[in-house]
Amino acid sequence: MKSRKYILFGLVMILVLLSGIILGRFLTLRSALLNENGQVSISKVLDLYGKTKSEKVSFEQFWEVWNIIKEKYVDQPVNEVDLFYGAMGGMVAGLGDQNSFYFSPEKAKEFANDLSGEFEGIGAEIGIREGQLIVIAPLPNSPAELAGLRKGDKIFKINDEEIFGITLDEAVNKIRGKKGTTVKLNIRHFDSDVLEDIIVKRDIIVLSTVEWKMMDNAIAYLSINYFNQDTWSNFDKAVKDIIAKKPQGLILDLRSNPGGYLETAVDIASEWVKKGLIVLEKFSDGTENKYETRGSHRLSEIKTVVLIDGGSASGSEIVAGALQDYKLATLIGEVSYGKGSVQDFQVLADGSALKLTVARWFTPLNRQIDKKGIEPDIVLENMYEDISIDEKNGEINYTDLGIQKALEILQ
Repeated sequence: MKSRKYILFGLVMILVLLSGIILGRFLTLRSALLNENGQVSISKVLDLYGKTKSEKVSFEQFWEVWNIIKEKYVDQPVNEVDLFYGAMGGMVAGLGDQNSFYFSPEKAKEFANDLSGEFEGIGAEIGIREGQLIVIAPLPNSPAELAGLRKGDKIFKINDEEIFGITLDEAVNKIRGKKGTTVKLNIRHFDSDVLEDIIVKRDIIVLSTVEWKMMDNAIAYLSINYFNQDTWSNFDKAVKDIIAKKPQGLILDLRSNPGGYLETAVDIASEWVKKGLIVLEKFSDGTENKYETRGSHRLSEIKTVVLIDGGSASGSEIVAGALQDYKLATLIGEVSYGKGSVQDFQVLADGSALKLTVARWFTPLNRQIDKKGIEPDIVLENMYEDISIDEKNGEINYTDLGIQKALEILQ
């Protein structure tokens, strides 16, 4: 197979992080479709594609509907460009794949900006499971978390609008917005039967991708929140600082990490794996793409515990899966999300873009994670435990049972 770059998308984020995660290669839409202003020319589309053949469908019906809309729709004139982009989006939606999308130029630009690590939104990851819109995880100290959204919350209404049957892309468009504006979500917490409204004030979200600290008994704690364009440099610096402290053990916290750049996930896993496969991609035509270990393997001799939960997805599952397969770490927590597909992100000449699932990835031991997740070595049904409520400010103080269990293993 030709050398290609891919996006490995994690979950769609309201920020928006749509899930996961550019290694994208850029293709060009034929210039024949564009007018001199760089916009889609419908007449040229008709000339070029109007006679396209298919064994199972007739494109004549498509153009018949097009013409009926143009002729009879109540609000005239019909915007042909919007109609065209809507048709493209509908075509991709017809795949029934919640990770494949067509972006208009405006949405494609928003998506590209989101990968920079600074966003406008509420700061939460969402997903759809069995037709239900859910909160995968709010980001730490985000508007979503501060408003009371929690991992596993089910969303039933957005701004008082029923959302039964909504797509992930539609939900993202309704929830995200400019700094200072608000969105009302009708939700039910995962541990409650009561529906309630939560109003979240949108803000600029700056991702802190890597955090670390030394704990008792020379144990280092390293948290990775997302694999974006800044993660490797922050991780590299953290590893240098950690090694200087000569730790006796390391806790790698990947909880609520939705993934990110595939290459970054491979680089980070390689810090433990000295030799061998990190992740394997399998394509529909039977070809495979192998990502082998690389780098200096600075953490390979440090006893490690990895924390995962239901919000750990995509790139974080690659890291956790590789370390588990090579028995380089003990995994503690909950079954991970199960996002094991690869998306190719193609930016077209008019600025629109296509994000399409093109492969699935497998761990070094050929485990498929998609829709299954990674089973931890030690299951913790409750990762946190309420221990007290501050009488002055009402804040709940927690004992982190995941970290507590990790310390028991490492000490």
